[in-house]
Amino acid sequence: MRITRKEQIEKPFTTPTGERVYEMIGHPQNLGGSTGHSFGYVVIPPNSSSRLHYHPNAEETYYIMKGKGRMTIDNAEYNVQPGDAILISPPEKHQIFCVGKDDLEFIVVCAPAWEASNSVYLDE
Repeated sequence: MRITRKEQIEKPFTTPTGERVYEMIGHPQNLGGSTGHSFGYVVIPPNSSSRLHYHPNAEETYYIMKGKGRMTIDNAEYNVQPGDAILISPPEKHQIFCVGKDDLEFIVVCAPAWEASNSVYLDE
């Protein structure tokens, strides 16, 4: 069992593109030892994005909480806003951009639980 809050994550993972990932529930024991899914909160500042990537073996769902964004999935573009849920199936290539003047904030659920070995970054 694990109960946590975003504010309790002292050092979110920050990508080279400015995205901050607060991994709250996940596979490592210090994150609950979950194997079936992982749960995170992501903040992308204005004029920033995630890295273009895909997951060979995991589904991902984003739920937009705040801000405005643009999502690319396999070269198609979509505008996203609070209340939108986005399913990303393996191995769809995807990237999300903050396009508003405020941070883009969303929840991310990955099944099975996210591990670094299940992300392939296409900007390397």
